Amino acid sequence: MLKDITLGQYFPGTTVAHKLDPRTKILLVVLYIVALFCAKGIVGYALMALCLAICVRISKVGVKQLVRGLKPVLFIIIFTGLLNLFFVPGETYLFEWGFLRISLEGLRNAIFMVLRIMLLIMGTFLMTYTTSPISLTDGLERLLNGLKRFHVPVHELAMMMSIALRFIPTLIEETDKIMSAQKARGADFESGNIIQKAKALIPILVPLFISAFRRADELATAMECRCYHGGEGRTKLHVLQYERRDYIALTIGVLVLAAVLVLRYFGI
Repeated sequence: MLKDITLGQYFPGTTVAHKLDPRTKILLVVLYIVALFCAKGIVGYALMALCLAICVRISKVGVKQLVRGLKPVLFIIIFTGLLNLFFVPGETYLFEWGFLRISLEGLRNAIFMVLRIMLLIMGTFLMTYTTSPISLTDGLERLLNGLKRFHVPVHELAMMMSIALRFIPTLIEETDKIMSAQKARGADFESGNIIQKAKALIPILVPLFISAFRRADELATAMECRCYHGGEGRTKLHVLQYERRDYIALTIGVLVLAAVLVLRYFGI
């Protein structure tokens, strides 16, 4: 299960999706999320699924990687779908058994909610798959640059977000190693009730926290040895510049959002 968590991983490539400016990709993800939550009918969700499929095809990441990223949140997706399925009231009921009722509206909401969560996760994961942590840091910093007028530490915030995203695969790998070592010593993480399984995780959490703090201290020491400092006066090796493909991508994103709003207005 831990190996299925792919958030924060970057798959290098030379596709158009990889070459887009990180600011463009962040804005496109924002537009994608807004459009996804504005979608109301089956046509709107079909349009969003088609857009995601085209982006996956362009990036050449592969559907397998995106589906693999859904496995760790599969329980949340199923649980959310069941809540909408049984507890959304409606006028036409398809099934009744005690307090459990499945209405036509509940079935519709459950399907759309599951689709929304899946498309949301896969769309955001696609951005991290095609954007390096350094590029994400630069893009976030440039987008939030206007907040510096209000004395907001934009560079430090962007750096912390990027480091946290980058350390997710590292901590997952560390957790897998600790679990393998504990299993070799006879630890059992599968049997027992929920409380027993929670207690069995304590031998994992303690060394994991120690390892995380040690890595954080080593990273801070390495940054200090390289005379790192945030804020004004820093120069960049690669200066971000918008190109024609970025303007085209943003235009397509705005048009998709406009199309979804029109479809929502007509209830489709």
